[in-house]
Amino acid sequence: MDCKISEPVVGPRSEDTLPASVSTAVKVVIVGGFGVGKTTLVGSVSEIRPLTTEETMTQAGVGVDDIVGVERKTETTVAMDFGRISLSSELVLYLFGTPGQQRFWFLWNGLFEGALGAVVLIDTRRLDDSFDVIGRLEERGLPFVVAINAFPDAPAYPMSDLRAAMDLPDDVPMVDCDARDRASSRDALLTLMRYLYALTTTASEPR
Repeated sequence: MDCKISEPVVGPRSEDTLPASVSTAVKVVIVGGFGVGKTTLVGSVSEIRPLTTEETMTQAGVGVDDIVGVERKTETTVAMDFGRISLSSELVLYLFGTPGQQRFWFLWNGLFEGALGAVVLIDTRRLDDSFDVIGRLEERGLPFVVAINAFPDAPAYPMSDLRAAMDLPDDVPMVDCDARDRASSRDALLTLMRYLYALTTTASEPR
């Protein structure tokens, strides 16, 4: 007697299925230097099980990756992080977290395709890492907001001083953020959406 082995059912989990009420989906990217908390933010705020591409750091990165300030970090994103959050019953955000090490930055162009905006995560202990990140966004013309991630041992500076150090225009929003906290991460994303809406409104006004 033949015995058939049933094939496993492949597909999204029921809790990951997009609600039927959704009418608009927006792609945003979470960018920043190495170890600023991009994977943590996507994981804390995503309503679905996030996709991560973290790999154990090896000796191959010694002398290549700058780990000053994040010496205890043992894993790193090598491709992207992915998550989803519903801001309303009609609007969802697809979140794409970029790899932080510069040797993986060639992947950014693909991740930026179709994105409406970005959240730049900043670690004040390693503020210099943000300069190239912001420069790349400005060169591409991608709107962004800056979120200062909360690290226990990170120095605190007035927002005005940080804005001046990063040479940010006055209209680019800056917010405090704790990437470990869902509500705080959601607020950073809402800040981006409000900024994008304001840009759209301004662009449509008659001159």
